[in-house]
Amino acid sequence: MAAAVRQVREGMTAEAFYEQDGALFVATGRTSGPWDPRFQHGGPPAALLAHAIAAAPDGEGRKIARISCDILRPIPVVPLRPHVEVVRPGRSIDLVDAFLETSDGIPVMASRAWRLPDGQIDLPEHVLPAGEPPPPPEHGQEVPFFPVPHDVGYHSAMEWRFVRGAFREPGPGMAWMRMTVPLIAGEEPSPLTRVLVAADSASGISATLDPADYMFMNVDLTVHIHRDLVGEWVALDARSIFTGTRTALARSDIYDLRGEIGTTSQTLLVEQRNR
Repeated sequence: MAAAVRQVREGMTAEAFYEQDGALFVATGRTSGPWDPRFQHGGPPAALLAHAIAAAPDGEGRKIARISCDILRPIPVVPLRPHVEVVRPGRSIDLVDAFLETSDGIPVMASRAWRLPDGQIDLPEHVLPAGEPPPPPEHGQEVPFFPVPHDVGYHSAMEWRFVRGAFREPGPGMAWMRMTVPLIAGEEPSPLTRVLVAADSASGISATLDPADYMFMNVDLTVHIHRDLVGEWVALDARSIFTGTRTALARSDIYDLRGEIGTTSQTLLVEQRNR
């Protein structure tokens, strides 16, 4: 374990966001966020909690329909331990709480999720279908990421294809995203994992403010999902709402190659940089 921690601190990266070591998940450099390489982007730890919640007792035949994650403090690039508790059991639905802590017991992210029954039902013809998918990833553009003080991190562990907007173009944007490494070494990412790893990027895709002049960091992430992702690509149609206060909102609709599958929202703390 000590060697694994040293590798993380020295900036060494692996072909996954995390490597499992018993009850711990050792964060690699792939988890580093854009603001500071010492701290994780919100996507990988949110996906790690969703992974733990999906595996909680009595989860067979159920899937996460809504998950909310609160970022309790900047999440360091260190080994993390998930804890899960079914707080409201039920025959059809249940409510599950979970949190991540560092190996020395400091909580860094808390989550709550509803798990609902999986399966299909017949609908009448008048029910409107979900939104049509955006143009596919091959019609999108690879655009430069906004300036980041380190080469390896979350931004380099994802593929990006913008259908509308760009990282360095202020305002709403729509982008396809795909993981280039698994969440956990040796495990195939689930559809839920792929959505959660991507979902925390809505505020970056729709950045209205110049990151050189402002920081806009989310303190939470809420994702609603009404059907499973199909394929590897996740699209976020995102916009951020700034009103001149130090609180802002980012939200997006989530798509796969077949159409709309859910929504995201993030509460943002806005800080003006001293120049």
